[in-house]
Amino acid sequence: MCLTIETTPFIIAYFTNDMKEKIKVIKIIHLALVSGVTLIYVVLGNLHTFNFLRILKTESSAFTYLLVAVAAILLGNFLYKQQLKNTKDNLTLEEKVVPYQTALLTRWVILEGAAFIILFIEKEWLIIGLFLIVYMAFLRPSEERMKRDFQAIGK
Repeated sequence: MCLTIETTPFIIAYFTNDMKEKIKVIKIIHLALVSGVTLIYVVLGNLHTFNFLRILKTESSAFTYLLVAVAAILLGNFLYKQQLKNTKDNLTLEEKVVPYQTALLTRWVILEGAAFIILFIEKEWLIIGLFLIVYMAFLRPSEERMKRDFQAIGK
């Protein structure tokens, strides 16, 4: 009996030197995260009713949820930059893909977590969670963005 190992494009991409394939994997992960949280917001948040667009009375709780969103953005950006700074200086751009992916996942998970906190605790303020989802969608990875982000921190 012969054992075979099936490989997926995701695994193969990390063993190739093709930068486009490596970035493609990160883009698929990004698309899955954004699509998943959007779908959950549509289903659990009843977005099809458009009730989230009505003007609500401003209470102190509104500022709490806004603070959750701002804290998620700031913490995500801080951890993202810290992880990029911790990357070794002597690595090639292709070798920096794995630390870049880790930093991106950390950033996206923090944003997604804040969006879920808002969804599950206070559905009246879904607009703040939607803002986080839109912001996360704009953080789409690319080779150019990767180069720019590593250059910005001096790596």
